[in-house]
Amino acid sequence: MLRAMSALVCLTLSAVVALPVLAETPLFSSDGYRIALYRSPTPAHAEPAQTLDTKQLQSLLRETPGPVLIDVYRRTWLHGQFIDSEAHANLPGSHWLANTGDGELNADWAAYFQKHLHRLSAGDRQRPLVFYCRSDCWLSWNAVKRAARLGYTRLYWYRDGIDAWEAAGLPLSAATPEVFP
Repeated sequence: MLRAMSALVCLTLSAVVALPVLAETPLFSSDGYRIALYRSPTPAHAEPAQTLDTKQLQSLLRETPGPVLIDVYRRTWLHGQFIDSEAHANLPGSHWLANTGDGELNADWAAYFQKHLHRLSAGDRQRPLVFYCRSDCWLSWNAVKRAARLGYTRLYWYRDGIDAWEAAGLPLSAATPEVFP
């Protein structure tokens, strides 16, 4: 019993000592991107985008020209290639710009994002772009902000992403990331 109480006291003290370290870990970069705890509750809106639910996205998809769907879910990049460690599916017709929703992008990943947005929009910064990931995922929130800083003006955030689409009983398609770089 004494040993169990001693272990509990040590565990409690460890947790109390760790709290200040967690509190000091910044969640956002100095330029406003989320840089930690990407899978956690997100805000209701991502400025300057319009937030969409599934019904609103389905309506937008019927417009002409239709929006470009951009999935920013992560994929491991190792030794110059994406590692296909698990299957990933996204909304039909989507373009997967893996790893571009991270809060801090090096020059190569920033160029990958910029190059593919330019290609997918045919250079039209007013072409509607819909960014998504999964529910409670800050990656798409970051990507929206990044696209706005690149001058894109018709931005949409499908906040609950793949999870909401799938929950609505809608089909998903096997996904492969766009070629890097």
